[in-house]
Amino acid sequence: MHAGRLSASHPQDGDPITHGHIYIAPPDYHLLVELGHVRVVRGPRENRHRPAVDPLFRSAARAYGPRVVGIVLSGMLDDGTAGLRAIWERGGVGLVQSPDDALFEGMPLSAIMNDHPKAVLPVAAIGPELVRLAHEPVPDAASATEAAPSKTLEMETHVAAFDMDAIEDPDKPGKPSVYGCPECGGVLWELADAQVLRYRCRVGHAYTADSLLADQSQRLEDALWAAARGLEEKAALSHRLGARARDSGHILLADRYAQQERDARAHAAVIQRVILQGGGFSLTSQPPSLGGKGEENWDRLVSDEYGTLFDASHPFPRGEGAGG
Repeated sequence: MHAGRLSASHPQDGDPITHGHIYIAPPDYHLLVELGHVRVVRGPRENRHRPAVDPLFRSAARAYGPRVVGIVLSGMLDDGTAGLRAIWERGGVGLVQSPDDALFEGMPLSAIMNDHPKAVLPVAAIGPELVRLAHEPVPDAASATEAAPSKTLEMETHVAAFDMDAIEDPDKPGKPSVYGCPECGGVLWELADAQVLRYRCRVGHAYTADSLLADQSQRLEDALWAAARGLEEKAALSHRLGARARDSGHILLADRYAQQERDARAHAAVIQRVILQGGGFSLTSQPPSLGGKGEENWDRLVSDEYGTLFDASHPFPRGEGAGG
């Protein structure tokens, strides 16, 4: 495989680092850098991703100090911010794509606000700047590289490499927080950092504060959809049982089922409104799922006491099947 005049590949664990070659992390594996070679490992996810940017940046900073150049390009949330800071702390250089030039400005903005990038450039200017830096001598490289990395940098690099001694070490940096890991449920430890608030659980799953909030929000929405679907299923079953009771002449029992149906639909409608508003919609905006008559349908949905995005006979949200 080639990228222009440079060769490129998914490396194997332990492959030597050679000049003029691009190493691309294989799917579902972290790519790490050690002196003279690369590591390819299935370590804990960071910011809900594997491969992730921060483990790569941290490992390169630990191994090569001021000889490292880290680049943060277009992307959402704040991936790369903590890793780019590690590169700066070890004497390396950070480049960031201009937010105005990025399709998604989240990652560049976070890196600019929390790190010390050497330059913020449009993407067309990053390549020439990288070539210039590659030919620029690194002053005091030996002394900076010989300086011991911080305990936190050492620990996080070893955890990303799935080093069980680091994972099981009880003397972890930081302090226990009141939050649980969205991925495994373990206690998250808050890592002390003057700029970037970060968390890591006992087995190594790591989050920045923004990524943790995004993950919690997604899981909360999933739980709300499950609750709304359960209520709609209850309403549909109550409707069916009420009809059978009425056909059998059990009027009081049928009325009881009808009340259960009304209550379930009312509660489901409340949950659905919370979901839609939490997803960035206001009561005056048009959600994309309502089609060409969105404004009319949206007004009807929010004004109807028992308005719902579900069919009573079909417990799944419209547009979704049992498979999700």
